[in-house]
Amino acid sequence: MAQLNYAPTKTNLLRLRNDLKFAQQGYELLDQKRNILIIELLALVDQTADFQSRVESMLAKAYKALEETVFDMGKLKVQYLTGAVNITTDITIRTRKIMGVSLPVIETQFKEHSPYYSPMGTSFWIDSSLYFFKEVLKLLGKLSELKISVLRLANEVKKTIRKVNALEKIAIPDMKETVHYIESRLEENERDMFILMKMVKGNLEKKRRRHNGEKS
Repeated sequence: MAQLNYAPTKTNLLRLRNDLKFAQQGYELLDQKRNILIIELLALVDQTADFQSRVESMLAKAYKALEETVFDMGKLKVQYLTGAVNITTDITIRTRKIMGVSLPVIETQFKEHSPYYSPMGTSFWIDSSLYFFKEVLKLLGKLSELKISVLRLANEVKKTIRKVNALEKIAIPDMKETVHYIESRLEENERDMFILMKMVKGNLEKKRRRHNGEKS
């Protein structure tokens, strides 16, 4: 702890007491914020791990379906049919806030202009491929949302922890030390003043007695 550079006056004492009260309130709020952010961060980390697994699983299904399509129809015909596919993707990015931290919300939608090709002479695997790859894109959008949110929350948690530690271990102890020092000095000054006033009163009393011819 380090004592702050304040003159031991009643004005500074009142000011420091107010600053200390404000710092303690700020510490309590930041501590609550830190706890809320950590809870939210842990929940998002679990969701991210879940979506990562789902993306990998869906990608495996999509590539498996594509392989079966190529095996069933041939590479050239698959390339020809995929060129006929007319799907537009609409990615919407919004934001939500948690304790002042902006987090993305990503929504992926598809607008399909089907039919893309005649069902005659085509394998059902090609429809499965389209379905699985669209699902992969949706999951990737959600996974991106979660990963960005985790990074932003983790960064905010770090900053909040630094602020909490600065208040808890430096600012508040230093203020308390300074308040205690000023209180001690003011009490000492009051005692000294009391003794001085008592001595002055005694001297005045002696002078009064001598002036009146009284014996001490």
